[in-house]
Amino acid sequence: MILKTAAEKRAKLREDLKRGTLLRYCGAFMPLAAIAVEEARFDGIYLSGGAFAASLGLPDIGLTTLSEVATCAAQIARVTNLPFIVDADTGFGGIVNVARTVTEFENAGASALHIEDQMHPKRCGHLDGKELISIADMAQKIQAACHSRRDPNFLIIARTDAAAVEGFDAALARAKAYIQVGAEMIFAEALASAEEFKTFAATIAPTPLLANMTEFGKTPILNVDELAATGARLVIYPVSTLRLAMQAIIDGIHTIHFNGYQTLHIINKMQTRQDLYRMIRYQDYVDLDARLAHDQQGKA
Repeated sequence: MILKTAAEKRAKLREDLKRGTLLRYCGAFMPLAAIAVEEARFDGIYLSGGAFAASLGLPDIGLTTLSEVATCAAQIARVTNLPFIVDADTGFGGIVNVARTVTEFENAGASALHIEDQMHPKRCGHLDGKELISIADMAQKIQAACHSRRDPNFLIIARTDAAAVEGFDAALARAKAYIQVGAEMIFAEALASAEEFKTFAATIAPTPLLANMTEFGKTPILNVDELAATGARLVIYPVSTLRLAMQAIIDGIHTIHFNGYQTLHIINKMQTRQDLYRMIRYQDYVDLDARLAHDQQGKA
């Protein structure tokens, strides 16, 4: 299978946004999960900093590095034709760090990134105790991100955590300031109701609003029709695949330990070898190896 280029995926994200309908991006914390997301017919893929940190056994407090996230991003981009947004946390440092972050994520094949206005070390957007940098400092980060990209279709998204720290009106003010310096989409974290989404989307229009439908957070879970009615243009489900996978792992291994073997009940919940091999295109690699060996024999 020949995949789309990174440039083609970025152009696709831009085209999709012009349609004006709600786009759905599902989180993937590893390449195999990204393949599943594409097969489920989502519009795009999202790499959550929180999910990635958790997959390494770390809390989401700014412990992961640019190189670690960029490596994971490249691995995910390698296996999918879908546009791909990466969580860049605070940009992994100051203004110059943000510029390098954009370069590394472009090189990795991402279609977009978002940077947030928290102070380092950051915290999960749905936990208390967050602190914010100034609007001026965040504006410089956004300008650095816009200036350093080479592909004009690489989308720069600004995330504000102000709603839970300074209040809803302050979050709106920050969003408008970020748009003025180049942010092309706003990710308003931890909004508390559909009405807040609606007001936010209307206030920043025509700049699109990204909605975060993470589970167990400060934001109520809204379905796609409810979100579309607010005017939000893109929704992410950032940690869903990780949570689903981990609970299945926990349930399964406890059952195996308790019973002393893989019961039929557990086996029936497992992905089959056949389906796994289909997803990772095992036979394609076998066929390629055989073809190359045949060609080499013909040259001998």
